[in-house]
Amino acid sequence: MFYRIIFLLVFISGGYLIGLREGLQYQGVIIGAGIGALGIILEFLLSRVGFGSMFVGLIGLSLGLIFARLLYYPIKTFFVSLDNIYAPLILNTLLGYTGLLVGLKKGKGLTLSDVFKAAKGASTEENLKIIDTSVIIDGRIADICEVGFIEGTFILPQFILQELQYIADSSDSLKRGRGRRGLDVLHKIQKMSNITVKIIDEDFPKIKEVDAKLVALAKMLAGKIITNDFNLNKVAELQGVSVLNINELANVLKPVVLPGETMNIFIIKEGKEPNQGVAYLEDGTMVVVENARRFINKNVDVVVTSVLQTTSGRMIFTKLKEDTDREELRMARH
Repeated sequence: MFYRIIFLLVFISGGYLIGLREGLQYQGVIIGAGIGALGIILEFLLSRVGFGSMFVGLIGLSLGLIFARLLYYPIKTFFVSLDNIYAPLILNTLLGYTGLLVGLKKGKGLTLSDVFKAAKGASTEENLKIIDTSVIIDGRIADICEVGFIEGTFILPQFILQELQYIADSSDSLKRGRGRRGLDVLHKIQKMSNITVKIIDEDFPKIKEVDAKLVALAKMLAGKIITNDFNLNKVAELQGVSVLNINELANVLKPVVLPGETMNIFIIKEGKEPNQGVAYLEDGTMVVVENARRFINKNVDVVVTSVLQTTSGRMIFTKLKEDTDREELRMARH
């Protein structure tokens, strides 16, 4: 209550000082007191009904008064006797009050951030995802979307689409095939009901590299980048941009292998260390086997000794089952 009195006295003093210069100090005091009282009333209403109700209520009141004014002129042309002060007063009161009540009811729960989002429009839309050229060409994003693990709005900037078209028109047959595959993947995603693809013209002429443009766009839209590019992933994270990395998702979804488990694998080549053999699981995980060089192009039973998870993938280290059995037998004898 005390700060309201101070607030009112400040406006009264201000009105008095302004009026004093014009010789209208009493009128200045009255105007200052009126403005201060209006501010206190507005503060009281905001604390009681909330910002949303007050904001939408004022909009409803304004629209009601405008509609009353528009309605008065055609009515006046037909009923000349209405051309007096009471007819517009009745219309303003009736429609203004109706607009105010509707606005107070509809504005419940509305916050200031909601108003800013509505003012900015689509740029503040939530759940925006910006897709990179590499992830489009990769193609797995379409399968992930198809099963419903990713949904929402995909943002496809023109500079990414142009890069994809440039690859599809390449004289190199391999690049041309990759580019056309990417265009097919985009076409497939556009047909999905749970995904909205928006092509935007936003560009950054001062930025030359496509990756840097993607990061700048993601920061501007407060969106996430979908990629499988390791370097883009790191650059985006350093600048505070969220990244959905398809390769990281694939690594997380790989079957869990624990030390001590037995598996049958096909040795396809020798490893970096002496006598090592290397095999690959169906998901591409590398399996390193000790003393398995002699079994290249053969199936062997191995026992998992350890699993190493890296940013580029997962590696499984194993021993031949026969070597493990031999060690266990020797330990049992001792």
